[in-house]
Amino acid sequence: MRILVVEDERSLNGIITDMLKKEHYSVDSCFRGDDVEDYLSCAEYDAILLDIMLPGKSGIQVLKELRAKGNKTPVLLLTAKDGVADRVNGLDAGADDYLVKPFAREELLARIRVMIRRSSGHVSNVFEVADLKVDCDSRSVFRGETEISLSAKEFDILEYLIRNRGKVLSREKISRHIWNYDYEGGSNVVDVYIRYLRKKLDESFELKLIHTVRGSGYILKEPKE
Repeated sequence: MRILVVEDERSLNGIITDMLKKEHYSVDSCFRGDDVEDYLSCAEYDAILLDIMLPGKSGIQVLKELRAKGNKTPVLLLTAKDGVADRVNGLDAGADDYLVKPFAREELLARIRVMIRRSSGHVSNVFEVADLKVDCDSRSVFRGETEISLSAKEFDILEYLIRNRGKVLSREKISRHIWNYDYEGGSNVVDVYIRYLRKKLDESFELKLIHTVRGSGYILKEPKE
């Protein structure tokens, strides 16, 4: 899951970014409202954490422009203002949620999980395809009664695939969603991790769930789908 943090207070920006990375999110961050459009033009995000008081453009202005363009990425507004009028203004501009600074780590993480779950249309963060069960909160994976151990990046890619079950995801789309702009790995990294996943998830099981769509990318589905 990839998140964009837009917060001009550099120390807080760093704290939030580090916190999210420890929770296995891929994170990009910037400090100005007028930089957001550049980030959104180059990547697909599962959520945006957006401070209201920003240089360049205010968070509210950024949010209004985002929604005017039809971008439905969940947005959590961060602000030091806790007045009712401020909250209403932010929500009316298109925010999905609102969090007043200072905030507890656990509450921020919970609100992010709820936003992402709500935007995906799922009532829980547990996904199932055939006998594959993926719990995105506990980061546990089972095929039938067999628990499968995955590395952090293997799980991230599997989560992206299963949240988009039945959809063909290109290598570029997977790469841009899983790795942030700091990544300097090889161009075949997606193929390498898909091979790892197949070895762990499919090799020992009769029913294969990860499929290659030649010239397009990868898809997770039951063969009959």
